[in-house]
Amino acid sequence: MASHITIRKAEGTWVVRAGGAVLGESNNALELQEGDYPPVIYFPRSDLAMAFLEPTDHKTTSPHMGEASYFSIVTKSQTLENAVWSYENPKEGVEEIRDHLGFYVGDYLAVEQL
Repeated sequence: MASHITIRKAEGTWVVRAGGAVLGESNNALELQEGDYPPVIYFPRSDLAMAFLEPTDHKTTSPHMGEASYFSIVTKSQTLENAVWSYENPKEGVEEIRDHLGFYVGDYLAVEQL
């Protein structure tokens, strides 16, 4: 793992909401800290309502974590394009985030500790 990346169990219970609707709640979330960036909470896929997530063709590559696949969130009122990402085959040292998803927090998307 790159020395500037740390992954640990996120303490407590975490929830992700899109447009006010709960997409998931987890006691098994992970917190990834990369350098000076704000920490990112990664939710286990099994704790999310995957029916609201639609895979897209968008991809990005991190030199430290590998290739990220993206999902859009489809709600009754809107679609949040490429708002969710996942490292399906993360690089050595960050394998813990496999089968977990990160979310771009914004006006219509919130990740909160309960």
